[in-house]
Amino acid sequence: MTSSSTKVIPAVNADRNQWRWGFTPQAEIWNGRFAMLGFVAALLTEYLSGQGVLHFYNIMNTITNTTIPTP
Repeated sequence: MTSSSTKVIPAVNADRNQWRWGFTPQAEIWNGRFAMLGFVAALLTEYLSGQGVLHFYNIMNTITNTTIPTP
C-alpha cells in the first residue's frame, strides 16, 4: 500500500472572527455573540433589581396601565 500525501488547503484563508459587513457566516457568529451578551445583561438586570427587564425600564407598567378611551 502506498500513501499519498495530499495537503488540504482551505478555499478561503480568512479569519473566522474577523468583522465583515453583509450576510456572511461571520455575521451569524457575531449575532450569536451579541445575543448572548444581551441575554446575560437581562439576567443580571433581573437579578440585581429584583424585577423583570420590562418592569425595570417601566415599559410593562405603561402597557398594563394604558386605558383605551371609550367613544
